[in-house]
Amino acid sequence: MAASASRVPRIVVTVAVSARQPEPDIAARKRALYEGCLTRHGAAPIVLDATTEPAAREEAFASMDGLLLSGGADLDPARYGRSERGSVSMEPERDALEAAAWTAAQARGLPVLGICRGFQAINVFSGGALLQHVDGHAGPAFGKGAARLHPIRIAPGTRLARILFPTNAGGGVLRVNSYHHQAIRAADLAPGLLANAWTSSVAGDIVEGLEAADGRFIFGVQCHPERSESTPAAFERLFSVFVDASRGPADRR
Repeated sequence: MAASASRVPRIVVTVAVSARQPEPDIAARKRALYEGCLTRHGAAPIVLDATTEPAAREEAFASMDGLLLSGGADLDPARYGRSERGSVSMEPERDALEAAAWTAAQARGLPVLGICRGFQAINVFSGGALLQHVDGHAGPAFGKGAARLHPIRIAPGTRLARILFPTNAGGGVLRVNSYHHQAIRAADLAPGLLANAWTSSVAGDIVEGLEAADGRFIFGVQCHPERSESTPAAFERLFSVFVDASRGPADRR
């Protein structure tokens, strides 16, 4: 037990190519926040983007203990069998990188955490779809003003409820940041995934969190919990639990 607890898990983090973003310095700040959420809980991030050489990707996939799919541009709707109806700023090369990372993680039964785009990617890679635009959920861009906030309802009895409310898994309401313009409705949710958080929108209730229904460590959240200035402190436990799950049992490693 002690040996497993002392392990430094290697967690692949997929990100946008900073140099290709309109503001590379902002992209670098975003990347640093993801890394910080892992290192402060004892993990070693392995950051990959679409420019990472194939050999380096394969080495990272073979050695990783967990996968974090970060936020960013819209996924190509062709990935879920739809034509473009509101998707913008797509990055097909990143889609391909993350699909490969997802496949490698699933083949090895590794923990996966998805944030914003990453939450949506988990759903798409699992056979689900996306609502390509919903009004009222994209506030100022990161670094351009105070985040838009809205309440989310954490579904009682879910694993996310137990993580966020460890003394009361009965769920609750939290106010989180909102930086997205795409969404997942109940009808869009992939088979095998369970909605664990919801919010209201002009399109009806939309999913704000998901987890694997079979107990595997697959979680996604639509908000950006790494941006702690606009996220409840309870979400820090999600990163802690993710890193602990990535350590895994000693005999698996």
